Amino acid sequence: MPVPFSHVSDAYDVIVIGSGLGGLTSANRLAYCGHKVLLLEYHHKLGGLAAWFKRRGHIFDVSLHGFPFGMVKTCKKYWNREIMNSIVQLKKIVFDNPQFSLQTTFDRQDFTAILNERFRIPQQTIDRFFETVSSMNFYDDRTMTTRELFEQFFPGRTDVHRLLMEPITYANGSTLDDPAITYGIVFSNFMNRGVFTFEGGTDRLIGLMTAELEKNGVTICTRSKVEHIIVEKGRVRGVEVNGRTIAARAVVSNSGITNTIDNLTDHKAFSESFLEKASAIRVNNSSCQVYIGIEKGQHIPDIGDLLFTSTAPEFDSQELLDLHTRSKTFSLYYPKTRPGHNRYTIVASMNSRYEDWKNLTDEQYAGEKRQLIERTISDLDRYLPGVKAKIDWIEAATPRTFNHYTLHTSGTSFGTKFEGLDISRSIFKEVGGLFHVGSVGIIMSGWLGAINYGVIVANDADGYLRSLNG
Repeated sequence: MPVPFSHVSDAYDVIVIGSGLGGLTSANRLAYCGHKVLLLEYHHKLGGLAAWFKRRGHIFDVSLHGFPFGMVKTCKKYWNREIMNSIVQLKKIVFDNPQFSLQTTFDRQDFTAILNERFRIPQQTIDRFFETVSSMNFYDDRTMTTRELFEQFFPGRTDVHRLLMEPITYANGSTLDDPAITYGIVFSNFMNRGVFTFEGGTDRLIGLMTAELEKNGVTICTRSKVEHIIVEKGRVRGVEVNGRTIAARAVVSNSGITNTIDNLTDHKAFSESFLEKASAIRVNNSSCQVYIGIEKGQHIPDIGDLLFTSTAPEFDSQELLDLHTRSKTFSLYYPKTRPGHNRYTIVASMNSRYEDWKNLTDEQYAGEKRQLIERTISDLDRYLPGVKAKIDWIEAATPRTFNHYTLHTSGTSFGTKFEGLDISRSIFKEVGGLFHVGSVGIIMSGWLGAINYGVIVANDADGYLRSLNG
């Protein structure tokens, strides 16, 4: 359990700022390597966007959390077997839009059959496409966009583009005009074995992770907002938090990269060239969600685990971001998803822009949220007729909500565009002992990306600390 702030020591080897999955993983790995680690979290719960809340007997997971099969290996290696063994496949992924309606297990074998038999794409073209995306890596040419990639293999086939792109946009916020590698790497990961989730929900996952952190000796303190990262003579010396200075030889910031540079660290600590590159970072979009609880004793039929639905005539990255988008994803949580919790909950997710919400008056804001809820119920009723009468709780979250609880710049759900990755990976070269872990470059987003990046950054920080002992 988190300790009271008064119990925190005056000095640590490493301080981790923020408890998203990247921060939790970095803290765990560094403690496992023998370092004295303090984890500071602004909110009263751990997890960042991998969080949950309770309403009237319901437990709602905040984030849409389908992830690739690679999560199994990652959790086994860097967390523990209990976490690994709770990862289960979502076998019923449904698409419904004006161009096509279908069900899939969202793996390569099934997608190949759908593309060939349903969309009449030649087998040779399908094989070349999969070979191309599966060979993509971080250091490939970034000039080709996803739009250009699709046109190369499936010219003019906007229905195929929609099938291939829509789930990835919901997964990491990428658009048709982002670098193709930000699409290809994520898509090929899912195509390995399909979409998976954590049985028992986010609350159980974070509980198991917290127990592992404590077993490895991490000191955890919530309700602790870091105001400043202290840098002297080019090196990290500690942080200022809750009116107190705590010394550290290294700091891992799990705050957004833009927040880390612009709000937590004095600009004097960085070179002009670094700040110039950092100023070009574009923050990715955010999301809206509607949380729906079904009354106890009521039942809903199995209409799928993930339902990608839209009434827009074609896939359009900008339409998905529109304040009144006609596209959304329903995540359905049946009792099987949370064993022992015999309730049904549904979460509707929509990509969104912070700018569309930030300047609304309180009255306008409340009105737009009401309309968001009404549109969501109307769309859900197409698949669950009469569902409104079964609902005993409903509320909406917007980019302003995420900004309030996570302090993410512009309430981003997906971090930064691709240029953020280079800055995140090089910040320790500017300031000795300062590292960043978080959602950057679209690739390093989502649950699997965040955990894997946490491992990478922990290795960097461990190497730096050992060099100081050296």
